[in-house]
Amino acid sequence: MSEVYRSYTPAEKRKRAWLILRGVKQAAADAVDPKIERQIDAIDDAAEERGRLEAAALHRQNEKAKAELATAKAAVRAASREDRAAARTALTKAEQRARATEKAIRSAGL
Repeated sequence: MSEVYRSYTPAEKRKRAWLILRGVKQAAADAVDPKIERQIDAIDDAAEERGRLEAAALHRQNEKAKAELATAKAAVRAASREDRAAARTALTKAEQRARATEKAIRSAGL
């Protein structure tokens, strides 16, 4: 398995699977067309670029969520008695957002 995160579109997944199947059939016949390998490489390159952009976006969102969580915690500590309930509500929402971004990163395998 490669260390590079790739994000394939559904059409790319279908096309890549079809090309791999054709390549396997041609390999069995010992007549592999290099055009198939070039098409697979082009799909992989596009998916790698998309994956790199998506991974960077997920990490940016995670850093932003962590910063918001720290700000919300500080607001709870500094809040007056009247404002503490609203600050805790904001803290809860910030914690949920931080957990959601961490979960998205884990589910993407990053």
